[in-house]
Amino acid sequence: MALTTTQTNNKLIEFTKQVNREWVRDNLFAPYMGTDITAIIRKRMELTSGGEQMNIPLVARLQAQAVGSGALAGNEESIDNYGMRVWIDWARNAVKTNKAEKQKDSAAIFGVARPLLSDWIKELNRDEIIQALYALPTESAPAGLGSAAGQRVNGILFDAATAAQRNTWVTDNGDRVVFGNANSNYSTTFATATATLDSTNDIANAANMRFLKRVARAANPKIRPFKIKDGREYFVAFHGSRTFRDLKASLDTININARSREGDGLSKNPLFQDGDQLYDGVIHREVPEIDTLAPVFYATAGASGTTAVRPVWLCGQSAVAMAYGQMAKPTQLDNTDYQFNQGVGIESAYGVAKMFKKTSGGAIKEWGICTGFYAATPDA
Repeated sequence: MALTTTQTNNKLIEFTKQVNREWVRDNLFAPYMGTDITAIIRKRMELTSGGEQMNIPLVARLQAQAVGSGALAGNEESIDNYGMRVWIDWARNAVKTNKAEKQKDSAAIFGVARPLLSDWIKELNRDEIIQALYALPTESAPAGLGSAAGQRVNGILFDAATAAQRNTWVTDNGDRVVFGNANSNYSTTFATATATLDSTNDIANAANMRFLKRVARAANPKIRPFKIKDGREYFVAFHGSRTFRDLKASLDTININARSREGDGLSKNPLFQDGDQLYDGVIHREVPEIDTLAPVFYATAGASGTTAVRPVWLCGQSAVAMAYGQMAKPTQLDNTDYQFNQGVGIESAYGVAKMFKKTSGGAIKEWGICTGFYAATPDA
């Protein structure tokens, strides 16, 4: 008896209309972004009415000796002030199709264009905040400003910086830069300082994070804490996955012994849940893209030229400025060829920069950040 088989063209194929989009991680800096002066990443909107650059006034605290019964006239203290500039540029993207392609589409793929573009601009914002944190601050406009690709990240991109520029940065910020576990690791030659970092003593463990905080509190100009509550000062430290891994491992015993045994302990104890680590008045937040966007120099910058290095940015208020000329806005293709071509896009104008103040001696000092550098080997 012959068995009838189904010819290939007659086999049933079902196409789902639901499109599965690749997951995009939320911007993990978002809870620390805001328009208030207390925000770590300050969003400024003044340029929405026009202009290519913004001036942000910075004023240092008064430090003169007190005058007693002597004459005060002629002994007044001048206010140490500086205007920091942020340049903005455009960021745009779009997708395009036509009626012929939409007619063939079995899953309405073009229908997800808007959320895809929204995800794209969020990723770009997050990644360029990280690039700005890696960059060296400068008074000059960013290279590439106004080019076809645009340049929204202010400062000198780390991989584009010369050795001399890196050395100037570490010299200017010597009171707010830490290399591993000791002040003795510091050098005004950046490459020499990072070469001291070994994967035994100079990892981002609890003890070294306490040291980083002590350096931050002693810095001058002062780094204003992110929050002060009941006389306690709190900062926020941004980590890549490698330094966060090392910190979390060093806190396991502390979390076991010191965490309160609350009724809903399983959902709150960091031994069992992912998320921030709070230790010694510092909120430690993991942002995995800090590792993936690390400059090439960091790959083997540590001891023996083989140890990878990663930064931890311990931040107070007004550490980063994000100046907007235009918030993200949907756009649409104008040249439609009699409504046959169809396209949707998104555009925004902004600039992102570490905040800094130039001293009377000419040093460019970061305003709200203390940077720690640590050996951070990849997972075996």
